Amino acid sequence: MRGVMALAGVAVLTAGLAACGGDDEGGSGGAGKTLNVLIGANTQYPKEFQAWQQSVSDKFKAQTGASVKFETFASANEELTKIQTSVVSGTGPDVYAVGTTLTPTAYSTGAFVKLDDEKWKKVGGKDKFVPATLGISGPDQQNQVGIPWVSRPFVMAYNTELLKAAGISKPATTWDELGQQAKQMTKPGQYGLAVAYKDNFDPWKFVWGMSVQAGNPLVDGKTARLQDPTVRKAYQTYFGWLTADKVVDPAAIGWTNPQAVAAFAEGKTGYLALTTVTAAKALNEGAVKGKWAFALLPTVPPGATSRPANGVDAASILSGDNLLVADYSKNQDLAFEYVKLVTDPEFQLDYYAKLGNLPANAAALESLKTDEKLATVAQAAQKSVATPFTGGWADIQLALTNVVVQSIPDLSKGAVSDAQLDGRLADAQKKAQSALDRAK
Repeated sequence: MRGVMALAGVAVLTAGLAACGGDDEGGSGGAGKTLNVLIGANTQYPKEFQAWQQSVSDKFKAQTGASVKFETFASANEELTKIQTSVVSGTGPDVYAVGTTLTPTAYSTGAFVKLDDEKWKKVGGKDKFVPATLGISGPDQQNQVGIPWVSRPFVMAYNTELLKAAGISKPATTWDELGQQAKQMTKPGQYGLAVAYKDNFDPWKFVWGMSVQAGNPLVDGKTARLQDPTVRKAYQTYFGWLTADKVVDPAAIGWTNPQAVAAFAEGKTGYLALTTVTAAKALNEGAVKGKWAFALLPTVPPGATSRPANGVDAASILSGDNLLVADYSKNQDLAFEYVKLVTDPEFQLDYYAKLGNLPANAAALESLKTDEKLATVAQAAQKSVATPFTGGWADIQLALTNVVVQSIPDLSKGAVSDAQLDGRLADAQKKAQSALDRAK
């Protein structure tokens, strides 16, 4: 799954947009003005990303007379830092493209425009959007700050030929089954799984998914539950693919998501363990072209053959990006014009064509329904579950990621001991609880 954003690995990628704000007149009243937009960097398709930015800038200038200046961030940490410093200083981007998982943190600052009926009308109305994408726009319908921009449900990709050659009739539906199938496909020169252990956004999504499926939401009211046995088991499973099962290329210790995608695209790996529809372009340009398909991530936790009664049928986090307009912005009318432009069908479909993120615009998404490969992704979107809506979530997410970051040297040596893992989970729990205690 991709990062606090997308997070997207995104890739995946998390891509974000920022624009302007204030009381400008919009239309030709934007002449000579500059709209500052914060957006997540796209390292997987940089040329296409640049081309999309240019086309948006040209269209926006033609419509309003204003220029768009894009600023990028490369990690969840950078994204969070930018939000925090801008809020404190009262200056910065006019529009932020914020990952769904960081939207609660952004909301908690009180620094973004709340969306009343008038504001929604400026961008085309709520009915313009796929209903599920509104699920993390705010704590409730009366207090929304996030306007859906793109949707990025997470799935697996698998090599149809390698599964068939190993005698596997269908993709795994439990985490234990995934591990077993990966072993069946691992042999000299071939691996069962491609996993991006060094990605800024991916690792925590595995832990979250396995934990909520086992009945642990990680946040229970104002209490963090990162030292729960379900979390320990999740990390052991995630690390174990590399250290115990040896179904992952040892080089994956240093991989980001685009590198994992590239490795899978070479056609010598059974599963790409976490990806989005954004990977399709790269896969169709690789040796695996015509030999791959998407599958839902397992929804039964490690060590189980069925989900417990209190487990959640979560195939993905509710993932994508929201557009938020800064309350301090002097160009708010222009900002909403920008948001309307990039959430209209034309640029939603252009972004999908160039970079692969699904449209949040309902009409644009409907027009893609004939694409067979999107059927599984659409199912993942329906089975996506929102992360906790708390201002402390960003720090909790970073704490979960840091457990992996701190474990990289030990993974390189061949194992993460129980004592090392327990110590890191204790530290993560402390940071998570502190974040919840501070959160509004």
